[in-house]
Amino acid sequence: MSVLFISDLHLAPERPAVTRAFLSFLRGHAAQAEALYILGDLFEAWVGDDDPTELAAQVQTSLGELSQSGVKLYIQHGNRDFLIGRRFIQRCGAELLDDEHLVHYQGQTALVMHGDSLCTDDVDYQRFRRKARNPIYKWCLAHLPLKRRQKLASDWRAKSMSANSNKATAIMDVNSTAVDTAMAKHQVEVLIHGHTHRPDQHQVSSGQRIVLGDWHDLGWVITMSKGGFALQSFAIDDPDQILTRKQI
Repeated sequence: MSVLFISDLHLAPERPAVTRAFLSFLRGHAAQAEALYILGDLFEAWVGDDDPTELAAQVQTSLGELSQSGVKLYIQHGNRDFLIGRRFIQRCGAELLDDEHLVHYQGQTALVMHGDSLCTDDVDYQRFRRKARNPIYKWCLAHLPLKRRQKLASDWRAKSMSANSNKATAIMDVNSTAVDTAMAKHQVEVLIHGHTHRPDQHQVSSGQRIVLGDWHDLGWVITMSKGGFALQSFAIDDPDQILTRKQI
């Protein structure tokens, strides 16, 4: 048995191949695991638990079936789906995690995060993040009419794409001091995160930082077992063929 970690699927109606790969992953690889951790940005945009789309219903049903089968399911907020709330979590049979969470399994320990809070050099984004995670702001946003929230999500995506195209690549990556601080705070040697879309394994001063990739041409998963950690990928059109990229 093992524990699996995924992030940054960015599910959206206009990306049906990724949705198909995700649902296949849940029925296959994930169904054999002891637990699945989704570390944020499951959706390209989540405007609230009253989302009426077929995609929203399909994902909640499939995640609910996975948890009912006995696989433990955990979800963190990302920067795209910070409005995931109690109703969504209950329908999926999942547990909503804090932004920083420790996972203990088979003698291994890892700190898991979405990763956006580590990108401290991106001052503009951190300003938005503080606002977006404010409970009062989230409550007000969640109570806007659905069409208004859908329009806001569309506007935010457009502004984000425009802003990121003009930012230096290094600014949008994690800050090494922020990484060291987080790992020291929790006294861990392994940090797992997504957000940056740069899948790899990095040596840091206190151990290992393992980064999940976004699901585009490839899907990405990290396996945690008694033997350690493995960063793996698979073709979106063939999710059953999972290849180990790095054994750690």
